[in-house]
Amino acid sequence: MKILVGIKRVIDYNVRIRVKSDASGVETDGVKMSINPFDEIALEEALRIREAGLAEEVIVVSLGGNECQQQLRTGLAMGADRAIQVDTAEDLQPLTIARTFLKVIEKEQPGLVLLGKQAIDGDNSQTAQMLAALWDRPQATFVSQMNMSGESVTVVREVDAGLETIEVDLPAVISVDLRLNEPRFVKLPDIMKAKRKPLEVIALDELGVAPENNLEVSKYSPPPVRAKGILVEDTAQLVTELKTRGLV
Repeated sequence: MKILVGIKRVIDYNVRIRVKSDASGVETDGVKMSINPFDEIALEEALRIREAGLAEEVIVVSLGGNECQQQLRTGLAMGADRAIQVDTAEDLQPLTIARTFLKVIEKEQPGLVLLGKQAIDGDNSQTAQMLAALWDRPQATFVSQMNMSGESVTVVREVDAGLETIEVDLPAVISVDLRLNEPRFVKLPDIMKAKRKPLEVIALDELGVAPENNLEVSKYSPPPVRAKGILVEDTAQLVTELKTRGLV
């Protein structure tokens, strides 16, 4: 069985985001870029499934320009067998991304597709659901525990009411949550080995997918600065301040 894992190049989660002076986007020059943390968890789970003898090959896929090859090489260094870059300069939206993944699925015929539950830049949490609908296969989202068994997988989902356990038949699309696992640390020898692993580049138009960006972001702005707090002397003053501000 093949496992297909989607990974996205994003600003590292430890970096403080800064909006450009012209409000046209966020600053990326000289900023550390990494694999989206949820995607890294998805890749780690795919590698563990392969190491348990339940899969034969793990393939990482990313959409973007040549800069995303850095993250694909990191995925190969973690242990993925092959990498595929869908080359495009467009800023793709979830539906187009899902259609692109579907074309790669039709080419590779994986038994399982693993994605992060969302990217930390767009926070859309839509691609996995759209892909499952387009592929007409079962889906399990926000997964924090997985157990492969034959032609199915039992998962624990994190939902608003708590935890939900379901079983889905393979092939399926699964999006993973934060508590599923802790990704492994990439060692220098693995980084050197990754340079020799295959990385295939496919142009987006070769897959027959046309970008459909129906949403346009006109302006970016940082969150408002929080008002400075005050120190009250007693409970009475606290209640008075809350009433003044219309909070009680």
